[in-house]
Amino acid sequence: MRVLVALGGNAMTAPDGSARPGDQIKAVTEAMQPVADLVADGYDVALTHGNGPQVGNLLVKNELAAPVVPPVPLDWCGAQTQGTIGFILVNALERALTDRGVRRRVAAVVTRTRVDAHDPGLTTPTKPIGRYLPQAEAQVLIEHGQVWEDRGERGWRRVVASPEPLEILDGPAVTALVAAGFVVVANGGGGIPVVRAPDGEIHGVEAVIDKDLGAALLARSLGADTLVIATDVAHAVLRFGTPEAEALGTVDVATMRRYADEGHFAGGSMGPKVEACCRFVEHGGQRAVITSLDRIADAVRDEAGTVVVAAAATA
Repeated sequence: MRVLVALGGNAMTAPDGSARPGDQIKAVTEAMQPVADLVADGYDVALTHGNGPQVGNLLVKNELAAPVVPPVPLDWCGAQTQGTIGFILVNALERALTDRGVRRRVAAVVTRTRVDAHDPGLTTPTKPIGRYLPQAEAQVLIEHGQVWEDRGERGWRRVVASPEPLEILDGPAVTALVAAGFVVVANGGGGIPVVRAPDGEIHGVEAVIDKDLGAALLARSLGADTLVIATDVAHAVLRFGTPEAEALGTVDVATMRRYADEGHFAGGSMGPKVEACCRFVEHGGQRAVITSLDRIADAVRDEAGTVVVAAAATA
């Protein structure tokens, strides 16, 4: 069975959200233990990951250095964080596999994701990222071409495009490595957003891609049987935060779509994960699971999490 495991931001930071280098290495080392268990059990595993805290750190560096050097564009931020996170994931997973006596090669691929050059989000950015700044500091970045909005008492905040992912350009390379026996880390942060010009040339764009939707696209590209989205909760929940809250077990995709339409899943958190699971199953995937980081192996064995399938009775 081929499995794509999508690691949320909590897999790369300390419990309090700290993202110092030591915090990230420690968190990744822990996160790779259940992944190594899957590989040791004979599963064909690939990995993808979020990069929000790491991109956030780069944005702060951009802001502090803006009066001196031009800010690094978002596509560069994505490439840099893919390289850094891939490096520590590869190191940690190699060590975990060695500890289990498993001989498997591990590699990380810096991965580009094509978006539509005419995606409306590219001309009307709406996704807020980074920290709030006073107007004077935001103005320096506006002069560098960034889009910032006045958010009232909290200050100004940057908004960027979040276009729909269409194609993983480096998918064939990732697939070839997986077929050759590698455990591959790819498409971090949803992929580096790029567009193809009429002459065929590829250009990076100032945007971020939803990491969960990018994971669903990568899973399809790899022909994965199962997509596991690892986050900080064990299940998706109906009526979250109310006395009538109900954890979801196995759900058919049509029912999950109905729950989403009814507004059960927040747009900035669980919503994209549910959407990614539904897309994966609707495009031929056997099953998609949302669960906590420590239950990854159990989720693959059908023993944990919210499981979305093509047709099944709701648990």
